[in-house]
Amino acid sequence: MLVSLTVGKVDAGVAVLLTEDKRLIEFPSILLPPSITSGSIVDITVSQNFDAEQKSQAAFESLQSQILNTYGLQTPATPELRLRNATQSTIVLEWDPIQLATTTLRSLALYRNGQKAGNIPRPMDMLSTKISGLQMDAEYSFYLVLRTSGGTYTSNVLNVKTHDMKNLTGIRVTPGVLPPQLREALETAVERIGAKIIDTPRIDTTHFVCTEGRGKDWERANEMNIPVVRPEWIEGCEREGHIVPVKGYYLDANPKHRNIGSNPSLSGPPAMSSPASQQAMAASQQELPLRAQGPKSPDRESTVSGEPGPEVNEPPTPPPKDERNRPETIAEDTHDESEDEGDDPEKPRVPEERTTAASAQEVDEDSDADEEAASASASEAKDPDNKKDKGGEMEDVAL
Repeated sequence: MLVSLTVGKVDAGVAVLLTEDKRLIEFPSILLPPSITSGSIVDITVSQNFDAEQKSQAAFESLQSQILNTYGLQTPATPELRLRNATQSTIVLEWDPIQLATTTLRSLALYRNGQKAGNIPRPMDMLSTKISGLQMDAEYSFYLVLRTSGGTYTSNVLNVKTHDMKNLTGIRVTPGVLPPQLREALETAVERIGAKIIDTPRIDTTHFVCTEGRGKDWERANEMNIPVVRPEWIEGCEREGHIVPVKGYYLDANPKHRNIGSNPSLSGPPAMSSPASQQAMAASQQELPLRAQGPKSPDRESTVSGEPGPEVNEPPTPPPKDERNRPETIAEDTHDESEDEGDDPEKPRVPEERTTAASAQEVDEDSDADEEAASASASEAKDPDNKKDKGGEMEDVAL
């Protein structure tokens, strides 16, 4: 298409062109010949470039596809919640790494029984969490809520039930420094009660078992507040049939505080009761200092807890007087002594027949005493010089 235009005005950058119907067109002066001045007539040919249009359209479509594949197809992945371990009072949950695609993370929260329990710290790095202080043998429900700039995503609902006291399958033991015999016995006992052994301390480790407090694993267990106990704790749980307190099984604990019972459901001797294991336990226990205790009296034991008290040496109680065993010479005693014996409250009751016989004997004794007094008076009358001496003798008899 050929178009003839008249140059009206030429400036430094723009030239004004006039059409035949007196329309003004601003045209770049740099595209006009250098000899053009006002009043010159120029012919301009206009045509459509189909090749250039196709190339431009192809580039535009490629850009649109790239944007769609980058921002339109990939979306944040919904987290999937799983159970790693459960005990009587704790639950350990885990999930896969968070996939945000092209969105920005806002928060990752954990919900328990429909209520928010808290936000997960460092959600891009943390892949597990531990919930403590739960009730024993109780059911709980958990799920995660992921909030991003591209939307909110909720994980699956996980229903978990804590263990009862007799369920030992939730125990996770990490062994430390142990003699070879105790290490083998520990592995056998752990397998027998249904627990598991973990090589290194982790978030689901429940107890760290060793005989000496040293090593990197021991230090890490202390940093993670994992109870450090001796191998006898596993044997105690096995014999009791349930979780036993760890107070008596610390490295510096007194062995007397341990209470190892018997579990009738278990048959056969425990793995750690072999002679080699017992010798290893005794040797390791001797190396640990015991807690200081006050001196214990050898002659007296406390009777508060039902223990036998001291033996008191009391004087023997005299046997009761029994008239049946007395000889017939009892008639020779004085009347006063008979009255004293009659007032004794400890004297056993005498039958009426024996009482009558005793009264007859007392009457005979009184008559004999009167006869002696009469003979004494006659003697005094005959011998007045000896009256004073005889009177003393009678007083002695009366006393």
